[in-house]
Amino acid sequence: MGRVDMVRLTVSGHPGSGTSTLVRGLMDRFGWTCLNGGDVFREEAKRRGMSLGDFGELCKNELDVDRSLDELLRQRMQGDDSADIVESRLAGWWAYKLELPIVRLWLDVSDEERARRVAEREGLTLEEALHANHQRSAIDGERFKLLYDLLPEDPEPYTHVLDATVLNASQILDAVVAILEEAQ
Repeated sequence: MGRVDMVRLTVSGHPGSGTSTLVRGLMDRFGWTCLNGGDVFREEAKRRGMSLGDFGELCKNELDVDRSLDELLRQRMQGDDSADIVESRLAGWWAYKLELPIVRLWLDVSDEERARRVAEREGLTLEEALHANHQRSAIDGERFKLLYDLLPEDPEPYTHVLDATVLNASQILDAVVAILEEAQ
């Protein structure tokens, strides 16, 4: 597939929903590039020597930090150097508000399955992962509501919502490739 001067799709979902795994699969399959809002967020938290939860609290209290990260995503979605995929919890919202005619995907996964995946990835107990996910979602949800009066999981901006709770990584990739082929 040839390069275009616009994002091809956005991928959004709560932590542990499989967005990063999906994006890696799409990049490998198509040779696409990605702008990852979560990486931007994690890099800034690390640069400040903060945990993700603490950095989320900082963003809630210093709204300009979050706004600047989101503005970067919006700019990069429209520029000549736009990535093929933009992955972040609000990427679908930004593409929707910018009226970009692209696939805007939300990966929907149950709380328990997301916690299992996070526990496995980060070496936590299932209980710790459930608590961490709940805390992070509550902090982030409150912040997004305060900043933009929206919730990431609201289905309004998404062209596709894929229930990925019982799907493995290759099944999710195949389902999204089918969505992309259908959208062409």
